[in-house]
Amino acid sequence: MVGTLSGALEARKIPTSPDKVWADVQGTIEAPDGVLKVTKITAHYHVKVPAGKQEAAERALSIFDRGCPVAQTLKGAVDIQHSWDIETY
Repeated sequence: MVGTLSGALEARKIPTSPDKVWADVQGTIEAPDGVLKVTKITAHYHVKVPAGKQEAAERALSIFDRGCPVAQTLKGAVDIQHSWDIETY
């Protein structure tokens, strides 16, 4: 998911390396029918953007999962929640 987000940011001329985009990701595992399965993924993104690029970064963050192979594969089977912090430099 971070790779797809980085691509969306780069398309908007927002540099993503070195160390400008990373995520804290946590999965929730439950056994609703006696079988363990991942039921939820929470991803919190940290993004550093140049001054004047915050609005473009927010747009990318709000839609990148539509083009993310992982998010689209898990859609409907796993609850995926995204949140983010944007820091300008």
